[in-house]
Amino acid sequence: MGDLPGIVINGASGRMGRMLACVVRESTQAHLIGALERPGHEWVGQDMGRAMGEAEMGVTVSDDPLELVARAHAVIDFTAPAASVEMATLTAQARVVHVIGTTGFDEAGLKRLAAAARHAVIVRAGNMSLGVNLLVQMTKRVAAALDEAFDIEIVEAHHNQKVDAPSGTALMLGEAAAEGRGVLLDHVADRGRDGITGRREQGHIGFAAIRGGDVVGEHDVIFAGAGERVILRHVATDRAIFARGALKAALWGQGRKPGEYDMIDVLGLPRE
Repeated sequence: MGDLPGIVINGASGRMGRMLACVVRESTQAHLIGALERPGHEWVGQDMGRAMGEAEMGVTVSDDPLELVARAHAVIDFTAPAASVEMATLTAQARVVHVIGTTGFDEAGLKRLAAAARHAVIVRAGNMSLGVNLLVQMTKRVAAALDEAFDIEIVEAHHNQKVDAPSGTALMLGEAAAEGRGVLLDHVADRGRDGITGRREQGHIGFAAIRGGDVVGEHDVIFAGAGERVILRHVATDRAIFARGALKAALWGQGRKPGEYDMIDVLGLPRE
């Protein structure tokens, strides 16, 4: 175990934090050395496994990242933008790989992540699954092949506890479609329609978000033309695919040069 990369999970009590703990525990390529939660959280001071209602893992949930980050090879982080940005400062100082699945960063937050990436590896993606990243590449190609006579709509569905919309994956797909069309997403995105909105703007990319139940994640990219539609779809049924992808990213980042990377880099997929 001592020779395996040590993984710290930031946001231990969250859906992804718990899944990550299980995936890392079962891995033969890494081991869990730490779990972090915000100060005052009820899990702090408890064994991670016991806090999850399972067998002990031998890792106590902490609210102090300094000592854990100093011992880590990688931090996997599915939390909130402010928490991930603060963690990036620590991982940059320690030259530790930082895998970020958090979404919803503003421009200021992205600038701070870029500054941290000058000193350490940051792998950031709105979705860590192989299938979704293939879908991103397909979306870019189809958008490039079909002109503005085909309207692009992105529909996503998630569980009722998700706090952001559109999802980070939906925005990834929107960026890919915009790139395929040679435009900036900010200039063509329709992120909400309500009331008398007027007719659809040609060339715009629409988003719709569905929230309900325990849906893990569903994404459709619809290219709607006159008399025909092309629909690209990905359905996630097990959150473990994201945890496995995040662990793969943490291992891939070992020994890399500092910089900002994404899952396209990790998976070695062509960008064109």
